[in-house]
Amino acid sequence: MSTKIKNDPYSALRFHDFRFFLITKIMITMALQIQAVIVGWHVYAITHDPLSLGLIGLVEILPNFSVTLFAGHFADLYDRKKIVYICLSVLVLCSLGLFYADNNITWIYTVIAISGLARGVLNPAIFSIMTECVSKEHRVNSTSWNSTLWQISFMLGAGGSGFLYALIAYNSYLVIACLTLIAILAFYFISPKPHLTKNDIKAPMLPAIKSGVKFVFNNEIFLGAISLDLFAVLFGGAVALLPIFANDILKVGPQGLGFLKAAPSLGSFLMAAVVVYYPPIRNTGKKLLAAVFGFGICMIIFGISKNYYLSLLVLALSGAFDNISVVVRGTIMQTMIPPEMKGKVYAVNSIFVGSSNELGAFESGVTAKALGVVPSVVFGGAMTLLVVIMTYMRAPKLKNLEFKDISEK
Repeated sequence: MSTKIKNDPYSALRFHDFRFFLITKIMITMALQIQAVIVGWHVYAITHDPLSLGLIGLVEILPNFSVTLFAGHFADLYDRKKIVYICLSVLVLCSLGLFYADNNITWIYTVIAISGLARGVLNPAIFSIMTECVSKEHRVNSTSWNSTLWQISFMLGAGGSGFLYALIAYNSYLVIACLTLIAILAFYFISPKPHLTKNDIKAPMLPAIKSGVKFVFNNEIFLGAISLDLFAVLFGGAVALLPIFANDILKVGPQGLGFLKAAPSLGSFLMAAVVVYYPPIRNTGKKLLAAVFGFGICMIIFGISKNYYLSLLVLALSGAFDNISVVVRGTIMQTMIPPEMKGKVYAVNSIFVGSSNELGAFESGVTAKALGVVPSVVFGGAMTLLVVIMTYMRAPKLKNLEFKDISEK
């Protein structure tokens, strides 16, 4: 990697396809975050039951699980752009379905399940396209920009959702549909990507999928990074319970909920802006472990906080710590996965990482029902600290990881 590339923080943005990819990603992210906040508020307003919030994650992840590995194989086999178009169109229809749901909780869960199915097919295809939008030497920079602008869009979507709800209530679902349509339009301007499969294209489906699973489990660094993220988010995520904190503990209403939802993205955005200029090239593994440990501490403080502004602060800090994990893991994925296996390996990654948010939401709902809201968040944060300690002791290659070692492979 040349000195010029290292010192150019805007190198990835000079690629036409990557710019339109980012616009697509921003629109999708804003749409999904607005939807997450509005659906969470909608469901809790109907049920007033923390378990019902956890069930949102469960009904989304079960269909997602059922198709993810197959979706990764299809993303390596068929036209990825067509797959993305179909999935985004389904998400538009899901937004319209939520608009007509009224207070029918069964209908809401059904639409969320269909949305999870579409996202399970979408994610491997769109990730595979992203990695082909820039050349290999710019992928650390593209990961940082993708993370930075993803966090901005997450923040705008989550933070603006409360105000959007206050203005137009459940008409917000129509805004979500419009944002997804804009994503489809932006995606149109990304040039077609060639199929990158080799001999695997003629392999039977199950052996091809197995090759992706084998790749992940034979790579200690990759497996360690995604496992760390899985268990940290599974135990440490309190996002699913934010409607309860906003309504019952902090008493700040839907607008306050939007800010609570956006706070981690604000912190992540600020950290991402730093990482663009100062990527964690040295002592990467140790910085990753320290960041996840800090994330767990933030969750414990958030759980016991009764002050709205302290809660916002620690959520923002949790997002800053989480961003380091996102950049490290994303760079590992872009640089270590062979082109012909990107879809399959990303599908396995989705089961570990992509599912952790939804499974974490279900875990939060179940533990909140059993232990109470505050004890469940504190318990999750403590378990995150334990996971980091165990990873430090049992994953030496991840602990000693440095980005310069990856770039040399």
